[in-house]
Amino acid sequence: MLTLENVNVVFGKGTPDENHALKNVNLKIAKGDFITVIGSNGAGKSTLLNAIAGSVMSESGSIRLNAGGAGELDVTKQSEHRRARFIGRIFQNPLLGTAGNMSLEDNMVVCEKKGYRGLRLGLNNARREMFRERIGKLSLGLERRLRDNVALFSGGQRQALTLLMAVMSRPEVLLLDEHTAALDPVNAERVLSLTKEFARDFHLTVLMITHNMKNALDMGNRLLMMDAGEIILDIGGNEKQNLTLADLQERFRAAKRRDLANDEMLLS
Repeated sequence: MLTLENVNVVFGKGTPDENHALKNVNLKIAKGDFITVIGSNGAGKSTLLNAIAGSVMSESGSIRLNAGGAGELDVTKQSEHRRARFIGRIFQNPLLGTAGNMSLEDNMVVCEKKGYRGLRLGLNNARREMFRERIGKLSLGLERRLRDNVALFSGGQRQALTLLMAVMSRPEVLLLDEHTAALDPVNAERVLSLTKEFARDFHLTVLMITHNMKNALDMGNRLLMMDAGEIILDIGGNEKQNLTLADLQERFRAAKRRDLANDEMLLS
């Protein structure tokens, strides 16, 4: 349902600092895939998500999205704003996904309007009760704080809310850019658990960047490894389920023929 063909992204083209961040990337993502993406710093992971989201434009190649009833759309030249109708994204910074100067219930109304495009939705008691039910699934006690400004919540609470709101907006694809990296271990584990639960219950299509190789193995049905702007490993199905951390490290060594003992990715 998402297809990248020969996608190239070049920063600083023609300058001494030219960086070929994505190199002829080809990727087919099926509906319901949950793909974890790993690689060293500078491997191209975030650039891959940026190219899909439209926050950076590809130098060449094509990006096509099958958006349900709209059929297959060529979004290669579409702006990030237009793609946001179909693509959700959560960043590392937990403050980016919610409006801190608005109440929790107002944040929920905004994201619900995005999910029901073109409809005018008012805030009434029935809707508040629905919000309480949905927020209660986070098990954070926030269902009792609908009128509180989100700025009063912790980073972990806001990231859990961001995840819930992203799911409510019904994206065709959800991009997670190290969305637990800035959280303490307890909140990170909670958000990861919610991610897995929502992906299963709502049949989400997910790309999740992580530096934690254990999480990359434990979550999802498919794993991509990137290096120097290329996808060097694409593992799914039973092969991924049976893969160990030692196996994964060895596969990376074999693919790149270099010692990765000091690589930051392997230390997390």
